[in-house]
Amino acid sequence: MYKSILDLKETERAVKLIKDTFEIKLAKKLNLERISAPLFVLKETGLNDDLNGIEKAVSFKSHDIGDKNIEIIHSLAKWKRYSLKKYNYLENEGIYTDMNAIRKDEHLDNLHSIYVDQWDWEKVINEHNRTLTYLKQTVRKIVLALIETTKVVNKKYPEININLEKNVYFITTEELLKKYPNLSPKEREREIVKEHKSVFLMNIGPILTNGKPHDLRAPDYDDWSLNGDLLFYSETLDDSIEVSSMGIRVNKESLMKQLTITSSLDRLNYPYHQAIINEELPYTIGGGIGQSRICMLLLKKLHIGEVQASLWSDEVLEYAKKMGLSLL
Repeated sequence: MYKSILDLKETERAVKLIKDTFEIKLAKKLNLERISAPLFVLKETGLNDDLNGIEKAVSFKSHDIGDKNIEIIHSLAKWKRYSLKKYNYLENEGIYTDMNAIRKDEHLDNLHSIYVDQWDWEKVINEHNRTLTYLKQTVRKIVLALIETTKVVNKKYPEININLEKNVYFITTEELLKKYPNLSPKEREREIVKEHKSVFLMNIGPILTNGKPHDLRAPDYDDWSLNGDLLFYSETLDDSIEVSSMGIRVNKESLMKQLTITSSLDRLNYPYHQAIINEELPYTIGGGIGQSRICMLLLKKLHIGEVQASLWSDEVLEYAKKMGLSLL
């Protein structure tokens, strides 16, 4: 039976150590400053993200804000780009935030919770850096920040002895399909990550040669030709853990292309989308990095509920009891 290396109290201490350490190292590697972030936005602004295109945000109304619909954020991909302009950040400067969200449509399992905690980050780039080369360089810097964090964890908790592969294997979703044509997308991810340990899977969103996308992705923040997911192999799960979704953001050409493909041209009515079409926002790269998932990975945990406090179904609670899990 699975047994956590750390007890509940020491787990909470270790979670704080990881979060404090990694965000400092991430900020240094990518030249980011921490800023405050909203928990909710007005629906009419178009700033909220619908992630893979189908999730519905938790919404409410406030007496003092009239009849406007307010939505709990899913992520801050669009809001951050606005903020970089508002705060007048320059090229190669960026921001990061502690993002907390509710994703009510998540299917609860070892890696998924309706509570989301991640570092959302965004950085100003120039048009010439909208390339795969720049994307890969940024991925390697994030991985290096993770590797340096593992050293701090291992020094404090030598019994954990976590080691991550720093040499990232880059592969596109189409290449992965050709390598494993008879497997499902998640099965393909598991196989490639078991082989290479750390993988950046590129081009999330477009239709592949089998007539299906590897995964759905909203059409209006990442450029699908310049994005990807950062995956690590977890020995505890014997599976892949996606710790980050990131990419170079859409310009007006890629926005129009992706909105057309997804029959979402009505989004051009939103101020955010008009700002991109009119080239009023800076070119940026950014993403989200899962705080709880990184803690899971570095502490060799079996379930995300061991590193974050959330609500769970009866099925998950029964699983936890069966596996001897101590949920926070």
